[in-house]
Amino acid sequence: MTSRPWLASYGSIPADIDSHAHDSVLAILEAAMTRYADKTAFVSAGQRLSYAEIDALSRDFCAYLQNAGVKKGDRVAVMLPNIAAFPIAMLGIVRAGAVQVNVNPLYTPRELEHQLRDSGSECIVIYGDALPTLAAVVAHTAIRQVLVAGRPAAGDALGADPSTDDFANAVSLRHALTRGSALQRQPVSLAQDDLLFLQYTGGTTGLSKGAALSHGNLVANTEQFKAFVADALRPGEETLITAIPLYHIFALMVNFIAYFSIGAENWLVANPRDMDGFMAILKAARPTVFIGVNTLYAGMLQHPQLAEVDWSRLRMSGGGGAAVVRSVSERWQAVTGSFIREGYGLSETSPVISFNPDFVAAFNGTTGLPLPSTDIKLLDDQDREVQPGQAGEVCVKGPQVMRGYWDKPEVNAVAFTVDGYFRTGDIGLFDEQGFLKIVDRKKDMIIVSGFNVYPNEIEDVASACAGVAECACVGMADEKTGEAVALFVVRTSQGTLTEQDLIAHCRTHLAAYKVPKRVHLVDTLPKSTVGKILRRELRKAEDPAAARCPLP
Repeated sequence: MTSRPWLASYGSIPADIDSHAHDSVLAILEAAMTRYADKTAFVSAGQRLSYAEIDALSRDFCAYLQNAGVKKGDRVAVMLPNIAAFPIAMLGIVRAGAVQVNVNPLYTPRELEHQLRDSGSECIVIYGDALPTLAAVVAHTAIRQVLVAGRPAAGDALGADPSTDDFANAVSLRHALTRGSALQRQPVSLAQDDLLFLQYTGGTTGLSKGAALSHGNLVANTEQFKAFVADALRPGEETLITAIPLYHIFALMVNFIAYFSIGAENWLVANPRDMDGFMAILKAARPTVFIGVNTLYAGMLQHPQLAEVDWSRLRMSGGGGAAVVRSVSERWQAVTGSFIREGYGLSETSPVISFNPDFVAAFNGTTGLPLPSTDIKLLDDQDREVQPGQAGEVCVKGPQVMRGYWDKPEVNAVAFTVDGYFRTGDIGLFDEQGFLKIVDRKKDMIIVSGFNVYPNEIEDVASACAGVAECACVGMADEKTGEAVALFVVRTSQGTLTEQDLIAHCRTHLAAYKVPKRVHLVDTLPKSTVGKILRRELRKAEDPAAARCPLP
C-alpha cells in the first residue's frame, strides 16, 4: 500500500481492520440470530419477525433448496422488492452455500434474460408481479425451479400463496418453507474465498456484468464500515428503515448485513414511491438511522408530513449511490436535526470505499475518508499518479474489492491496473485532510473550450437556487465551444422559477464557461430504480436544434 496520507485524520479509528475476523458472512449472521433471538429483526407489511423466526424460516428454506438439488456454488437468482421474503431467501441461499444473483424486480424481459443466462442461474426466487417478465424469457434460460413470493398483506409478511399457473414447476415460497420444515438440512462449510453474490452493474454502455463478490469481500466491508460509524451501530439499540432496494449492494451490505449483525430492528419499505405509506412507516418506526440516496431525500422533503415524524432518536443519516447535494442535506438537517453523511462506493467494491466517519460534525461536500485497509491512487490518462490537490481516476485496492467480473477475463484484464488497483471510472481529488471528493464520472465530464466542467459542481450550485426541487446536468454539442452545459430542472411544487432566474443564479456562483447555455424545465427526471438520475437519458432528450426539449 501507499503511505495513505488520510490516516493522519483518522484519530482513534484503526488504520486496518481484521479482514479475517469471520470465516464467512453466514458466521456473522448466525451469531446475530443466536445473540438477539428474541429481538425483532424485520418489520414487513405490519408483521414483526424475530431473529429466531428468521433463523428458523431460513433453515427451512435452505433444506428445501438442498433437497431440490441446489448445491454449493450454484447460482440462485433473487428478484424481490423489500419484503420479508428477501432476508429469508438470502439466508437460506447462503446456508446452502449457493451464490445469490441479485435481480431488479422491475427489469424488462431483455434485462432479465441477459442476467439469468450470463449467471447460469437454474433457480429463481421471484415476486409474483414479475412472473410475466420471466414467462417471456424463461424458455431461453436454464431456469428449472421457480419459487414465488406473493404480495404481502397487512399482518402477513410473506403474503398469500400467489398463482403459479403460468409455470408448471413453480411453487410458492410459503409451500417451500412448509415443505422444508420437514426435510433434513446439510450444513455447508464456507470460507472467505467462496462466492457470495453476483452483483450486476455497468449496463449503461452495453450488457451488464456480474461483479463476483466473495464472503471475504463482504466480511471486510462490514468490519470497515463498523470502524467508521461505531456511534450509529450500537448493539441491540438501532432501528432503521430500509427504503432503498435490498437487491442493490449499498442496502444489502449496510442496511442488511451490517445492521443485522448488531441486532437492529429493520423496517422494510417495499414501495417508497407510495409517499403517504412511507410516511406512516417513518412515524411508527421513529428510526435511529436512515440510509438513502439524494433523490429519495429530495422526494421526502417535498412531503408535508415529513415534519410530523418524531426524529428525536435519529443519530445518523447516510447517503450514497449518487452525490449528495448540499442544499438537500441542509433542508434535511433543518427538519430532522441530522445532516446527510455521505459515502462512496461501487458494486465492485462491496460497496463502500470511503465514508464520513463519526467525528465529522457537518456536511462537507466530500465522500469522506477512505476506509481502513483501503488504498486509493488517483491516476491520469497515462496511469501516472496525479499531484496532491489534482483530480484523477480513483483506483482502489483493498479486501472489499471484487475478484473480478463473472466469466469476463478480457474485461478483467483492463479493469485493474498492472499492480492490482481496480479502475472505478470516477474522477476524484483529495483535500488537505485526505477527504475524497468525487468530481464526476469520466464519461460525464464536459469539455467547454478546453476547460473541464464537472456536472456535480453545476448541479450543486443550481440546487441551491430557490425553487429548484432537483436537477441534472449533461453536455451538449456546441459549434463554438465544442461542448456546452445543458441543465434539466424540476421545480418545487409552488415554484415560479424561470430559466432566466436560474441562469442568473448560476452566473453569480460559476465561471462563465460553466454557466448552463440551455435550461429545460421538466416535470420529472429519468431515474434508475435505485434513484440514480440517468444522465444518458437526458443526453438522448437534449436536442441542439431546439430551444427547449421536454423529456418524453
